[in-house]
Amino acid sequence: MKKTLGKLIASPYFSFAVTLILFVILYGAGIAMYKGFMRPQVFFNLFIDNAALIIVAVGITFTLIIAGIDLSVGAVLALVCMVLAWLLANTSIPVFACVAIVLVMGTAFGALQGYIITKFDLQPFIITLAGMFFCRGMTAVISQDTIQITNPTWVAIASYRINLGVGFLSVGAVVALLAIVVAALVLGFTRFGRAVYAVGGSESSAALMGLPVFRTKVMVYTISGFCSALGGLAYSLIMLTGYNLHGLGMEMDAIASSVIGGTLLTGGVGFIPGALVGVLIQGVILTFISFQGTLSAWWTKIVVGALLCVFIIMQAFITEFKAKLSSKSSMENKG
Repeated sequence: MKKTLGKLIASPYFSFAVTLILFVILYGAGIAMYKGFMRPQVFFNLFIDNAALIIVAVGITFTLIIAGIDLSVGAVLALVCMVLAWLLANTSIPVFACVAIVLVMGTAFGALQGYIITKFDLQPFIITLAGMFFCRGMTAVISQDTIQITNPTWVAIASYRINLGVGFLSVGAVVALLAIVVAALVLGFTRFGRAVYAVGGSESSAALMGLPVFRTKVMVYTISGFCSALGGLAYSLIMLTGYNLHGLGMEMDAIASSVIGGTLLTGGVGFIPGALVGVLIQGVILTFISFQGTLSAWWTKIVVGALLCVFIIMQAFITEFKAKLSSKSSMENKG
């Protein structure tokens, strides 16, 4: 029994399992307390309302797996919303061409950050912090006022609902779910995905194994930039505006979601579906508050902060437990 428990705790999916159980408990408590919580649409709304955060959390998870970080994601999201709104309001460029422009812009910015970090061996915290200030400043330079998106095509996409029989999903929610599936497949079943985990586990060991460390790290930040831009498009479908304070603090929400979902801040361990469940936990807490009616939305931040501390402490215990198991195993082999 003790040996089986040890194997379960040492499993890379242990943190994800704990997160999933926590989500089920929270959702079950909501159903027990509020009758409306049982409606399928309440569950679907978790994906609709948090589509942008889900996509951004995917990109953040990639960077955390290689023991990096990207603090610019919220600012890139805001810049994408603003540029898209400005292009749709002030030019005759077709909608999907504007979408392509902002996606390329976000992806290129992520690639540039990744190149600078890797080429000059700089701290990703500092470079992406600078990127955050730059993008947030550029958003304000374009306009300090809100730019409304009134383009008929974009408004139609924003209002379109995909009927599932018992409820509906928005276009942004479907894009977010596709991003989760694609990212999970890339990390779990491709050579690049294995390289990402190897670099996060030990960059020097990955280099000795002949893995393309430089290219992998640049690609990870490129993916993060792309996800930020894609998240910006999903966010603009919800808000239908460009505003320089869009996505403020979203980088912290994304990091918290990924860590709560089982991603280690020290790198080498991460699970994309875990990041999704981490976002859904935040969504459930916010839904609790809206059903309750008298609590402030800031309680979401308080609870998420407490959960984040708990999961970081749990990760520390798991890491220590794995180290003890490894040491015990090596001593038994020598014996």
